[in-house]
Amino acid sequence: MLAIAALLLLAGDLQRPPALQLTVEPERPVRGSLVRLVASDTATSDRPWSWVEGTAGGEPLHFEAQGAGHFVALAGIPIDGPDSFPVTLRISYSDGSQDTVAASVFVRQPDYTMEKLRVAPAMAKPDSAAQVRIDKEIARAREIGARSQSTPRQWQDAFLPPRDSRITSIFGTGREFNGKAVSRHLGTDYAGAVGDPVRATNRGVVAMVADFYLAGRVLYLDHGEGLVSAYFHLSSTAVAQGDTVERGQIIGAVGKSGRVTGPHLHWVVRYGTVTVDPGSVLTLLGEQREK
Repeated sequence: MLAIAALLLLAGDLQRPPALQLTVEPERPVRGSLVRLVASDTATSDRPWSWVEGTAGGEPLHFEAQGAGHFVALAGIPIDGPDSFPVTLRISYSDGSQDTVAASVFVRQPDYTMEKLRVAPAMAKPDSAAQVRIDKEIARAREIGARSQSTPRQWQDAFLPPRDSRITSIFGTGREFNGKAVSRHLGTDYAGAVGDPVRATNRGVVAMVADFYLAGRVLYLDHGEGLVSAYFHLSSTAVAQGDTVERGQIIGAVGKSGRVTGPHLHWVVRYGTVTVDPGSVLTLLGEQREK
């Protein structure tokens, strides 16, 4: 892991700045990915750390203690932004004092391709009434991510892909409809025929089942501590809002509902309100991580 530079003491005991090492995994994260932050006390003194909390990119961090003076949390880096990602930490000491520290994670800019699609004009640009509906549905989805920051962690085991089938479109690809760039693909698409099973990527609580204009039949799972997964364009769902589902459980079926050109599963993962590459989640928290 790579130590993060640009640490700045904002508040607290200015005569005794914290002996802080902040590292990130992977070492050179790309925008649009889930990362792991490790805050470590590098001093042996009479003022050991008792706890760490903070925010990254405006989203809360949920630190866990992993040994004396070591605290670990997940963070989501938005796909758009500069070459740095802000982190603010509040360090509590055993003597009751606190320090607030600002840091920057250095990030790489993604290099995504452009996908060119020919679609009906109504699909390329929804009318005003449809846009009002779309905006409301986006707000509902964001609220689920925001609420997840306050719910307890539901998962312990590694994350799984929702299908074993071929990936047909990766995260981050630019979408050009009828010669005009209008969107970015903020999910991973899996091949499938209508009715093929869709599985929960991990244990979680069903936060929403709904019919959306763009995404069709949708299902959102709240995995707790900010992590949310969503499954779009379903033909049917096998669970209801409020249900607790287990890792690998069948929760629905592939479909072609919403604004699509054919049947497939569109899989989304968010940390709070930040959409991240599902592939980065599988790399950081998936089964390959355990091997």
